[in-house]
Amino acid sequence: MSAALSLKTSNNKASYIRLNQADKRKDLKDVKTERFLSEIIQADLIRDVWELHVSKMREYNFDRLVYGFTHFSTDDGLGDPNDFTFLTNHSTDYINGFINDGLFKDAPMTNWAQANNGACSWTHIAKRMQSATLSPGELATIAFNQKHDVKAGYTISFKAPSLRSKGAIGLTAPKDMSQKEVDENWKEFGDEILLINNVVHLKIIALPLETPAALNLTKRQIQVLQWVSDGKTLQDVSILLNISPATVEKHLRLARQGLGVETTAQAIMKTVRQNQIHITKRS
Repeated sequence: MSAALSLKTSNNKASYIRLNQADKRKDLKDVKTERFLSEIIQADLIRDVWELHVSKMREYNFDRLVYGFTHFSTDDGLGDPNDFTFLTNHSTDYINGFINDGLFKDAPMTNWAQANNGACSWTHIAKRMQSATLSPGELATIAFNQKHDVKAGYTISFKAPSLRSKGAIGLTAPKDMSQKEVDENWKEFGDEILLINNVVHLKIIALPLETPAALNLTKRQIQVLQWVSDGKTLQDVSILLNISPATVEKHLRLARQGLGVETTAQAIMKTVRQNQIHITKRS
């Protein structure tokens, strides 16, 4: 019995050693990702989150990224471009065509992202080309992407927090990497990449969103909107900020114009949704 107990103890010890070694290997594999996620969680500014993410995605062979998000999509599409948050490390030439000239609206993967959640290989584009179901706008966007070596990659469409919200990211592989190689890479690391991108997305939309409309606001306009959102009257705000009621109304009018809305209630709603008021840090 003593020998049996000794053998059992020995076997348990051997099993413990094997498990311990496996845990160490797992720790070595995951420690960089855990450190990265911790840095993302602690970040206060979108630009810091984005720099970390661009660097992290290079480890998975995605060297160019474009991220987009809006709280104000419509039944007809993605809504006003002034309400979009775009983040990218693509070249200026690519940004001018794809984003500034609006080619992204006709990108096949943008259309896929509007109707789906999750991750999708860019083999989706090849399949649609084979089935001859691409629109002229989509074909033009594909030609533009080919010209800029945006040929292989994955798109992630994030689950929307509201009916009018939509976010997605395009992960582009190096120009010398084929889609087949990207797909093989995804088989091994796809779950990890998807998790990381979802955490980054949730962090970004929790920070002050850098949209053209929001960037139009001055510090004083934001102060006035904050006080009005707290239920203060024009007279109250004028006393609190030591300015005249007419000046308060001027700031509200300019804020409405900058945000592209007609009422102060809409202006407050938009700034709240984009995390522009009552915040601790601003980019």
